[in-house]
Amino acid sequence: MSALPFLVGDSWVVGSGEPIRSVNPADATLNYEVSTADASQVDAAVRAAVKAQANPCWRRMKPHERARLLYRVAELIAARAEELAGRQMRENGKLRAECRGQAASAAATFRYYAAVCESASSELTAPRGSYYSMTVYEPVGVAAALTPWNSPLTMEAQKVAPALAAGNAVVLKPSEVTPTLGLELGRLCLEAGVPPGIVNVVAGRGQPTGLALLWHPQVRMFAFTGGTATGRVVARVAAERLVPTLLELGGKSPQIVFADADLDKAVAGVIDGIFSSTGQSCVAGSRLFVEASLYDRFLERLVEGTRKLKVGLPDAEGSQVGPLASFAHRDRVESYIEAARKERGEVLVGGRRPDSQELKKGAFYLPTVIVGLSNRARVCQEEIFGPVLCVLPFKDEDELVAQANDTVYGLACGIWTADYRKAWRVARAIEAGTIWINTYKQLSISTPFGGFKESGLGREKGVGGMRAYQLAKSLYWQVDA
Repeated sequence: MSALPFLVGDSWVVGSGEPIRSVNPADATLNYEVSTADASQVDAAVRAAVKAQANPCWRRMKPHERARLLYRVAELIAARAEELAGRQMRENGKLRAECRGQAASAAATFRYYAAVCESASSELTAPRGSYYSMTVYEPVGVAAALTPWNSPLTMEAQKVAPALAAGNAVVLKPSEVTPTLGLELGRLCLEAGVPPGIVNVVAGRGQPTGLALLWHPQVRMFAFTGGTATGRVVARVAAERLVPTLLELGGKSPQIVFADADLDKAVAGVIDGIFSSTGQSCVAGSRLFVEASLYDRFLERLVEGTRKLKVGLPDAEGSQVGPLASFAHRDRVESYIEAARKERGEVLVGGRRPDSQELKKGAFYLPTVIVGLSNRARVCQEEIFGPVLCVLPFKDEDELVAQANDTVYGLACGIWTADYRKAWRVARAIEAGTIWINTYKQLSISTPFGGFKESGLGREKGVGGMRAYQLAKSLYWQVDA
């Protein structure tokens, strides 16, 4: 099997690095091999991006013309949605239905930023003398986009689309677990008429490919989504090089259920919030706090609902929980369950691989509910990134807020209550970038997204998601003689 090439300018290049083997986590079969970029090939990609971004045909392109290209990318993604969804499913094991939804989301992201690009304006600022002052926005130049394996269809669109709308060129490095969705996005951008070199895609691992990209002196911005440990590496390089950086990192998000909550909706929301995507979501509601007076009744319903979830092949009818994205990651999740047991946590449901012969070849793990631990237990503090829920009771609002905030993370939170005053108080007190009230995982490309504390820096999505890839420039026009 020949290793797949990556994109530099308008050329598909066979890399000199050690190839990546893409393995289907549902059945351990080999999808394909992808060649990887060494430092010299990363340099070639960055140089292609620098040249293309400086070209007047891109640099001076009017916003509505650039928007037309983004709309065309959206159309092509939509036209190939089924193929792209199947590709993601084979690479990371997501349910086919979820992959279809993410393909649609990727197309919607390009449409949204086409509209933002076309409608964004410069700003007149209040003068304090005999002059007019205004703010205009310039592209940063070449942006490095480094994306994770859990949702490449959406994550890559959420970086490439606003970067292009802002007038930049991009060098995209997809995760080595899901390397080809980025390659396909690069192919679609070329097909849409985006000038060669504006979107480059280099396949490879964090070392050496990722680091070569970060340290390249002509890369002017970093946009990274992934784990906090890797985010620190990116941040250290950014600090040394003094380049602007977007970091969307890990989470240990609390779901909070008060005694007055709608029980049916809260149970369903909690189960979906942690077990959809097999728990492999930065916003997964992995810590559950239930008011003490409701605790026993809620726990009974929670365990019952969790047991009913159908763990199955990602393209099988009725499957609700698919495999983890890799066998190494399943081993990591299993190690956390053993750690919980050593800390005297009680596994009420799950805590093992499924018995089904059909699933034995894949990286499957049963949805797991653990009780009997304190909020300081390791599994309550560290991001597991799997189908594991820790449940804790609380007695009063102050205790709850203290425990919910007692983590290095601050990405998201869910609140279930019929009292809007209580919801307001708790939402304002929780240290997190997104708060859901009587819902969970409701997301919109038009709404800023990011974290507090070690969950990241900056915000993606929304109009500000494009401005993050630009630099403000102030102009003063003297008007008196």
